[in-house]
Amino acid sequence: NLKHISTTMSAATFKEKGNKHLQAQEFDEAIAAYTEAINLDPKDHVFFSNRSAAYLSKGDAKSALSDAERCIALNGSWAKGYSRKGAALHSLRRYDEAISTYESGLAIAPSDAGLKSGLAEVQKAKESHSSPGFDNGGGLFGPQMIAKLAGHPKFGPKLADPTFMMKLQMAQKNPQMMMSDPEMMEVLQAILGSFGGGGDDDIPAPASSTTHKRKETQKTEPEPEVEVSEEEKLERDVKKRSIAAKEKGNELYKEKKFTEALAAYDEAISIDPSNLMLLNNKAAVYIEMNECNTAIEICQSIFEKARSVKFSFEDRAKVYQRIAAAHLKMNDIPEAIKAYGKAQMESFDKNIERKMKNLELEKKKRDIELYINPTLGLEAKERGNAAFRDGNFPQAITEYEEAVKRDPTNAPYYNNLAAAFLKMGVFNDAKRAVEKSLELDRNYVKAWAKKGDIEFFMKEYHKSMDSYKAGLQLEPDNVLCKQGLQKTAMKIQELNMDGTVDKDRTAHAMADPEIQRILSDPTIRQVLNDFQDNPKYAQQALSDPDIRAKIEKLVSAGVLQVK
Repeated sequence: NLKHISTTMSAATFKEKGNKHLQAQEFDEAIAAYTEAINLDPKDHVFFSNRSAAYLSKGDAKSALSDAERCIALNGSWAKGYSRKGAALHSLRRYDEAISTYESGLAIAPSDAGLKSGLAEVQKAKESHSSPGFDNGGGLFGPQMIAKLAGHPKFGPKLADPTFMMKLQMAQKNPQMMMSDPEMMEVLQAILGSFGGGGDDDIPAPASSTTHKRKETQKTEPEPEVEVSEEEKLERDVKKRSIAAKEKGNELYKEKKFTEALAAYDEAISIDPSNLMLLNNKAAVYIEMNECNTAIEICQSIFEKARSVKFSFEDRAKVYQRIAAAHLKMNDIPEAIKAYGKAQMESFDKNIERKMKNLELEKKKRDIELYINPTLGLEAKERGNAAFRDGNFPQAITEYEEAVKRDPTNAPYYNNLAAAFLKMGVFNDAKRAVEKSLELDRNYVKAWAKKGDIEFFMKEYHKSMDSYKAGLQLEPDNVLCKQGLQKTAMKIQELNMDGTVDKDRTAHAMADPEIQRILSDPTIRQVLNDFQDNPKYAQQALSDPDIRAKIEKLVSAGVLQVK
């Protein structure tokens, strides 16, 4: 009836999901999917067979055995059920029962390759288990075993440890304690490794890399196979042929044979049209061929097609990244940033985040360059001058800022901006502007004079003196620098005569790295002490031009007062 058909189809869907999870080694997910299939159709022996394979792959041989027995109970004429049971018994080291199971299966299907291979493997494992030196626990740590451990790089030195030897003796009396002691499990692995396999029937093989390597080398246990339908086989074949065509296209792309690469990708698409990412590969080819608009159109078509098929967030992000690459090829950074932003919304990637930040910096740099226009800069400067003369200093600042954006290498514009900031009492901004002016032109005397004025108002008189002197070295008769130097010297003398301490001025001075270096100079510290204890020696020290200049700097800064 219809209900049965619907249930069967749903069970088959869960089986296919289980198969995919098992192939991806997602054993818990595979078991869950097979369980759903069994719940929907508990009479299908194949579902129990596949779940047995999943349990065995996970390492749960007991559950694998239970499912294998259910499979045989449902269909005793199916050879694969006996292979499942034999493999589970093999894993549990119940070798005689495994041999009997394989022989029972071969009685039904004498030519079954899986049963023959499984029987041979378990017989080989049984022989290995019976090799000399395996005493089933009681004699496991006898003299021969101790000798083996003595040559082991990790456990050899431990034989001198009384605690370690006591644990060996306890394991000799009670082998089961090894199950709960990780170190004893390692010891067991070391011993088993020395004989190439084997062990106690009651001790499961430890889940370690050593054991896995030994299993891979000896191949004592068969690899579980998954039952697939004809439809699944056909689907795998389609994907296999499509991937082969895609890889061919990738190689041609690397060789820059773009026309041939497009043909290979088209072949892959014709084989498996459901793989939308093949179109993304085509887009990459068109970008290299400088047909970026075509590439973007292909990427947009992917999103249209993705409405009717399953399309992961990660793949959507990759398509947006391809669109961004096309925009970058066309030197359209703003659109590239937008596309990368959409990609990040789909699936975040730190590398893309870094790329976006670099692009944003590049965009900012380009915007600045594109904005440069010296003619418009001159016009803004003239408007700023007019506003300055009218006492409209905020407007003057706005115009001067526009001027420096339009012509960022013009030193006088920055000096004008500094003058406007100074009128507004915004000293720090004023100082940054004038320092930029001097960075552009160290010989610009007006900027040195303006710097001295700003430092004077900031009560950094020692710096103000230096700025005015720097201007006078370039232009000895400069009136602004002469007047500024005279004004600063008088202010320093006034403060010294007054005897009051200006806390703001002192704080500014003590924060100055140059003042800090002077105060930490041992010679200067000695001279300062001599001024109190031995003024004669201090006066003699001032005959040194370097010492005198440093002392004058301290006086100018207000750190030292002279009356």
